[in-house]
Amino acid sequence: MSSNRHVVIIGNGIAGVTCARQLRKLDDSVRITLISGESKYFFSRTALMYVFMGHMEFKHTQPYENWFWEKNRIELKEAWVKSIDYAAKNLHFESGENMGYDELVIATGSKPNKFGWPGEDLQGVQGLYSKQDLELMEENTHEGVKRAVIVGGGLIGIEMAEMLAYKKIPVTFLVRESSFWSNVLPKEESELVGRHMREHHIDLRLGEELNEIISDQNARVKAIKTKSGEEIQCQFVGLTAGVKPSIDFLRNTELGVNRGVKVNFGFQTNIPNVYSIGDCAEFHEAPASDRKQVEQVWYTGRMHGETLGHILAGKKITYKPGIWFNSAKFLDIEYQTYGTVPASWDAEKVKSFYWEHAGGKISFRMLMDLQDKILGVNNFGFRLRHEFFDQAIGEAWDGAKVISKLDKANFDPEFFAPYYIEIQKAFKDQFGGNVKVSKKSFIQKLFGASV
Repeated sequence: MSSNRHVVIIGNGIAGVTCARQLRKLDDSVRITLISGESKYFFSRTALMYVFMGHMEFKHTQPYENWFWEKNRIELKEAWVKSIDYAAKNLHFESGENMGYDELVIATGSKPNKFGWPGEDLQGVQGLYSKQDLELMEENTHEGVKRAVIVGGGLIGIEMAEMLAYKKIPVTFLVRESSFWSNVLPKEESELVGRHMREHHIDLRLGEELNEIISDQNARVKAIKTKSGEEIQCQFVGLTAGVKPSIDFLRNTELGVNRGVKVNFGFQTNIPNVYSIGDCAEFHEAPASDRKQVEQVWYTGRMHGETLGHILAGKKITYKPGIWFNSAKFLDIEYQTYGTVPASWDAEKVKSFYWEHAGGKISFRMLMDLQDKILGVNNFGFRLRHEFFDQAIGEAWDGAKVISKLDKANFDPEFFAPYYIEIQKAFKDQFGGNVKVSKKSFIQKLFGASV
């Protein structure tokens, strides 16, 4: 690789920053520039809610000290890209400046969906994705908000609900499906989350859709009307019906786009020396049978960045997605998923084991094929080890082996009651077989902890 080449990355989210860091590790001579109009420095997007709630300052969301970038010779440019001249290899910024490149990486992330609702652009109506969204939400909820309405059931929606509840703003949550996040969660898990939300005094309206947002005389939201005709007075509306690739400035150009920027498994677009990674990239075909063409998860963005960093350093590799993993929080309930656990499945082809704690806030599900090989796991309310399930799914362990070794997967054995013992008993009752049930743990013996 030429030491004179200039790699420019548009977007300083997890995908773009990981690509820059990986490339620098492998190539000491290449010039690297990160461009972002949102913020000069990379920050943890999932921490925005804690800034809003006053648990941390924005500067605390930055994983790297400001000197890190200069030390690693990664140039930072705070600007918005207006257009790209691919033939001349030149970026045009909204400020009127230009910047040339030899290789270009598009990592512009996502933005909240809008579906053309009347009133969706009123003051007090917004999504939550960027630093600017956080600042707008602080402004929109500063005073005079007696009720908020959130539209769309997903992870951003539950975060926004928690943020508003922290400020003691009552929340009505409109979810068009019959249960919360039902396109992702199986019925029992979806109902668990729905119950938990209502226990936190969130007015969850299932099977209800937004019809329009109503303005006051100052072009600010004063109410919404549902499809069923109900009018709900509110002074803030959160639009959290998913996100889409943020590529509007790239449309109607020679770059191949659909929902996102079209790429192969080397992240190459249809234009030489132009790549795309992260939320805004769309594979020509899904990278695995249980994966999507657009992957909008933090850890996949990191994997995209690592892979492209190697490619730009001259390594002959392509993207290998590995075992699916995601994690989140539903208020104070932690959620993890490993492997393939869809919202529904063919019971003639897939076996399901489900255990739920009597308190209704902790659960464990494992799906298996007809040969009893593990397919995937969901767990709520306690944490399990990523590497354990990466190995179990990758090596196709049988369900009995997974359950028998479940104590080895327990992430925080010193702080959590050993739920795995009840899970082992329940699995043995349902499926029989050679399942080893662990003895009482030291914590149980010492304190009489009960599951």
